[in-house]
Amino acid sequence: MKDNSAVRHKNIPIFIPHLGCPHDCVFCNQKKISGHSSFDTSRVRAEIEEALSTVSAGEQAEIAFFGGSFTGIDRQLMITLLNIAEEYVRGGRVIGIRMSTRPDYIDTEILDILRGYTVSAIELGLQSFDDEVLRASERGHTSADSVRACRLIKEYGFELVGQMMIGLPGASAESELETARMIVSLGCSAARVYPTVVFRSTKLCRMAEKGEYTVLSDEEAVKRTSDVLEILIKENITLLRVGLCSNEDIRDPDEVYGGAVHPAIGELCIGELYYKLIREQLISLCENSRERIPSVEVYVSHGSTGKAVGHKKINKERFYNEFCKSGRIGKIKILESAHLRSFETEIKISYK
Repeated sequence: MKDNSAVRHKNIPIFIPHLGCPHDCVFCNQKKISGHSSFDTSRVRAEIEEALSTVSAGEQAEIAFFGGSFTGIDRQLMITLLNIAEEYVRGGRVIGIRMSTRPDYIDTEILDILRGYTVSAIELGLQSFDDEVLRASERGHTSADSVRACRLIKEYGFELVGQMMIGLPGASAESELETARMIVSLGCSAARVYPTVVFRSTKLCRMAEKGEYTVLSDEEAVKRTSDVLEILIKENITLLRVGLCSNEDIRDPDEVYGGAVHPAIGELCIGELYYKLIREQLISLCENSRERIPSVEVYVSHGSTGKAVGHKKINKERFYNEFCKSGRIGKIKILESAHLRSFETEIKISYK
C-alpha cells in the first residue's frame, strides 16, 4: 500500500463551474456540487492567497482547477490561469498544479501546452467504462475516448487520477467493478469515487420522477462503493475522496431529490471497506483455530481507528455479534500501529 502520511497534501481549489463542458450530463449540476455559481478571473490570486494562509507546516499545497473541464475552456483563459498558478510554483509557495477535465478534451496539443507548466496530475472524469452507461448518462464520449486519454496522459508522464461514479443510469454492480479494474489497468495512481446524488433541475431527477431511473439507497450506495474501493486499495490506488463534499445545498431537500446524500456517506463506505477487510481475517483466524480464542487485537494504521470501528461504532457491534456472542472469540480490540499503512490490518491473538 502507498503511504502518504509523512507529508500531508492540500489542494488549493479554484472552481471553474461548468466552464469548458460541452454537455449537460443527466446527473450534472456543477453549481450545486462545487458550491460556486460564477467565475471571476480577477479573484483567482486572492483565492489562492486566502487558501495559502491556511496551509500549515508539514503540508504541501497544489493549485487545483476543479469544477469544470479545465482543458476545454477558452484556450487563452486556460493559459492565463496556468500562468497565474505557475507564479506560485516558481515562488516556492506551492509544489504543482492539478486539474480535472473530460477524456474527450485530452489530445497531444493540449498535453504539449500542459507540459510547459508544473502540472503534476490530471484528473479525468471517467465515470464509467460501460458505453451503455455513458450513453444513458449523456456523457458525450465513449469508453474508447477514455482509454485513449488515459494512455496519452501516461505517455506524457503526468500523474493520472480516475474519477468514477456509482449508481449511474444503466450501471450495475459488475459494470462498476469493471470500471474500477480499468482505472487500475490504465495506470491511475489515485481515484475519486462518487455515489450518485440526484440534484433537482437535472435530467436525472426528471428520469427518477418518471420511474425511468431508480435512486440509490444509502445501503446500496455503501455496498457497491465499498466493493469498488476494495478493488482499488488492493491494487495500491490512493483514495483521494469518497462521496461529494457535504454542504448545505447537498442536504437541502429543495435542491436534492435523493441518492447518496447521507452526511457521512464517505465515512460509511470506508467503514464498510474496513469491515470487510477485518472480517475476512477474523473468519480465517477462527477457521484455523480449534479452540475458542480468548482475545484478538486488530491493528490498523495511525488515525484509522474510527474508520475501522465504523460510523457510530457499527463495525464494532457487528464484530461482537458475529464473533463474540457466538463464543468463537472472547474479546476484540481495535488498536493503532505506527508500522501499518492506510487500509492495512494486522490481527494478533492476545492471552491477556
